[in-house]
Amino acid sequence: MTRQRRVVVTSPQTRVALARRRLGHTALPPHLAPGDLERARRIHREQLRWALVAVALLCAVIVGIPLLLAAFPGLDDVRVFGVPLSWLAVGVLPYPLLIALSRWQLRRAERIERAP
Repeated sequence: MTRQRRVVVTSPQTRVALARRRLGHTALPPHLAPGDLERARRIHREQLRWALVAVALLCAVIVGIPLLLAAFPGLDDVRVFGVPLSWLAVGVLPYPLLIALSRWQLRRAERIERAP
């Protein structure tokens, strides 16, 4: 049985990108008009501010649930469907909160981008 020669298949765009890298070309950032540049900076500042708020809320959820359970050890005795409430609070409760937080953050970011 004869072996077929293996062939490397690449996209033409990949070849161009590799050639540019070998030649040392670097991509230049896009140049914006002064009005667009100021708007981009404003959007960046506002989105960063709201992202930090979202991260603070995320930390409050992640740290707050165990602290709440430590403050109220009686919650270990409460059972829901045979599972301790503390397990549900750590294993189930954060996920709907994280989904709600991510949707809130996404809506805020999109609203900032749409603002004039």
